[in-house]
Amino acid sequence: MENSHLIMDAQAMQRAIARISYEIIEHNKGAENICIVGIRSRGVPLGRRIALKLSELENVDVPFGELDITPYRDDVRNEETSELTDIPFDIHERNVVIVDDVVFTGRSARAAIDALIKRGRPKSIQLAVLIDRGHRELPIRPDYVGKNLPTSHNEKVRVFVSELDGSDSVAIINT
Repeated sequence: MENSHLIMDAQAMQRAIARISYEIIEHNKGAENICIVGIRSRGVPLGRRIALKLSELENVDVPFGELDITPYRDDVRNEETSELTDIPFDIHERNVVIVDDVVFTGRSARAAIDALIKRGRPKSIQLAVLIDRGHRELPIRPDYVGKNLPTSHNEKVRVFVSELDGSDSVAIINT
């Protein structure tokens, strides 16, 4: 039987996204050379929100793209995957911020880096996540974190976004 606990409500998510946006601006000394790339699926709406917030705060156009990491994952070997990436701008010499909902083992972030490198040579690649739940298997550390949430291996973290799920929240589920 599953038992879930609310970790973040919509307001807490909104505050975390605003804080991450301010940290990105501070770290990069503005938003002029930044582009945001959301990892499908829940990193996309989160990334779009961050790109909009950066544009609003800095009064510049912050390009946004969607990254499908499926063909680059090391835990899925399906030769017939079709990539659904949509990055309508050049990433060469730009500060690319990858956005994902949860970082766990680090394997999704590694796949995202591989996928980006195939498209050009960014000036830097940074990682922003809403939730960092620990348990890395690779030496990956996010640059921007909405909430650190230590978990056990028998727990799952679910991020709900209004664009896909009808409401915003983060829950931890004990299985």
